[in-house]
Amino acid sequence: MQRFDDFLHLYYKMDFHPSEEKTLIAGCKKNDPLARKQLYEFYAPAMLGICFRYTNDREKAKDVLHEGFIKVFTKINTYSEEGSLVGWMRRIFVTTALEFLRESNSLQFMDIVKYEDTIETVEISAIEKLSAEDILKCISELPKGCRLIFNMFALEGYSHGEIAKMLNIKEGTSRSQFAHAKQLLQEKVQRLYTHTDARNR
Repeated sequence: MQRFDDFLHLYYKMDFHPSEEKTLIAGCKKNDPLARKQLYEFYAPAMLGICFRYTNDREKAKDVLHEGFIKVFTKINTYSEEGSLVGWMRRIFVTTALEFLRESNSLQFMDIVKYEDTIETVEISAIEKLSAEDILKCISELPKGCRLIFNMFALEGYSHGEIAKMLNIKEGTSRSQFAHAKQLLQEKVQRLYTHTDARNR
């Protein structure tokens, strides 16, 4: 799951010194209001980004963000500090977002198409040339089902087996939806570059 942590640090310029982070964690474990405030203000932008990628709605994302931080501060004493704090928090926010989607009956309407036997490998190296903003915009435009799978596999780092268990779907469905998402993203990237080239000529 290191890939997502790297992405967050790059995109949100999360550069807390380890000693500062440890101090904040210790303060939060003691229910220090100032430490909680600082932790929230520092990580809220990144966590809101996670919430938005799942809800695709700014107001709903804020609701998930609020609920997620309640869980973070409630469960902070269970954080062993062996792994990264951002990774631990991310798992809480992803779980909270999925719970929100279930409670709002959004998961059952997702267009997860079962074509496990027709998976194609799609080259997406061009996507790496895009800015973080462009990538997130393209992801937000994907259909619900493959957007969810792409978020969980490519950005969060969950395996297809883990995704299948979390969403109660077949592992092959997760794989096929990810392949479909890559194909759609490749098409979006091509259109973006074509538009940019035409504009710069």
